[in-house]
Amino acid sequence: MSSSTPAARPLTEADLPGCLELSRSAQWNQNEADWRMMLALGRGWGIDAEAVVAGSDAGIEAAAGAGKRRLAASVVVIPYRLLPGDPVGAAAGSDARRAAPLAGCAWVSMVLVLPQFKRRGLATQMLRHALEYLRAARLAPVLDATPAGYPVYLQEGFGPAWGFRRYRREPVALDPDAADAPRTRLVEARDWPGVMAFDAPAFGADRERLLRLLADRMPQAARVAEQDGRITGFAFGRDGREASQIGPLVAQSPQVAQGLLDDVLASVAGAVQVDLADRYLALLQGLVARGFVLQRPFTRMTTAAAPPGAPARVVLVAGPELG
Repeated sequence: MSSSTPAARPLTEADLPGCLELSRSAQWNQNEADWRMMLALGRGWGIDAEAVVAGSDAGIEAAAGAGKRRLAASVVVIPYRLLPGDPVGAAAGSDARRAAPLAGCAWVSMVLVLPQFKRRGLATQMLRHALEYLRAARLAPVLDATPAGYPVYLQEGFGPAWGFRRYRREPVALDPDAADAPRTRLVEARDWPGVMAFDAPAFGADRERLLRLLADRMPQAARVAEQDGRITGFAFGRDGREASQIGPLVAQSPQVAQGLLDDVLASVAGAVQVDLADRYLALLQGLVARGFVLQRPFTRMTTAAAPPGAPARVVLVAGPELG
């Protein structure tokens, strides 16, 4: 890093207003609880606007705000412990050129730059800062790329794995009869071992802490499906700045997934968005009938041989910022 390049610094809770400004400027859905959760689960870095505007024109300096520290750019990484034998860890361990196998994987997200500071290389700098940290920590980077970010990540050594698409429904009046005969039930304390045993092979890593936080964020969306006392699927959700996000949803079949989705949506009157895996587009007809409209596609990418997990059961992802 040259002496003229602004330095990235760790983000703290004191930066939450600046973090929210970044996600609002990109019209992303994160609220303060999301940012707080991400920083609790992982770590983030930012570049201060004051560091960027040094030597810049007066208009940009004015945008930075006199005497106030304001974030111009950000990045977040959320680490997850891999399961034994996962393709990500196995690929690393089988490469004799590596000094040691990977310790886990990490989601890279929230690569954001305020509009007035774009085209200065800040997004690339933040991404490379995160990747350097992950290399030192022996964590395989994984991310979910928008179409705009896809070519950038390709240049940084990421390869595509599979895709999903975001759909959104505006607020609706709930049907009081829709919840009369649910096919699923709310998560109970006794369910957690079964939920984690079901989730771990699909996601490929331990994310119990995340799922428990989501259950607290939106209890009415924390549901399980079961058969003969065995978990066959689950769903979680969270509130957002503009819409509730339903996901992750992991299920053993499209029928189980449909039951979970129906029961969750029957409890949410406000705007809702879901990130539906392309392999489950059979569920799209039901979503469209409920008023869901396509927003944008995403591509899961990694620099490892493959992203963690066996995603055949992953119906809705938790969100591009979480995995």
